[in-house]
Amino acid sequence: MINVLFRTESHYPVDRKKIVESVTQSLSKKVKSKTEVSISIIGDRLMKRLNSTYRKKDTTTDVLSFPQNDPSVLMAPFVDPPDGILYLGDILVSFPMAVKEAGEENKLVDDTIVELVLHGLDHLLGIHHPE
Repeated sequence: MINVLFRTESHYPVDRKKIVESVTQSLSKKVKSKTEVSISIIGDRLMKRLNSTYRKKDTTTDVLSFPQNDPSVLMAPFVDPPDGILYLGDILVSFPMAVKEAGEENKLVDDTIVELVLHGLDHLLGIHHPE
């Protein structure tokens, strides 16, 4: 069972079903346990504030992920959670940045959001890229 918690501001028109299905499909190939992840579509002001607070960069960014536990830095073997659910963490996508990137790449905004969410999901799973 994969549970995707999804939140967006009402003025950001996104295809919730497409995004949730993409995440569910991707996770079903990568994890075999009950899993939960949170996705939020937010504005640039909040994204800039989060980026400044947690990454010390005074600018906006397209996606941030906040892992519940970072598998790449675990010092001890993974212990199954008591309720049997793997809580991955949170993925936040800047809607304005997604619109901008979609325009630059001649893509649909929802396709760009899916790509950003899946990128954030990789980070939650411990798959990182060089800065």
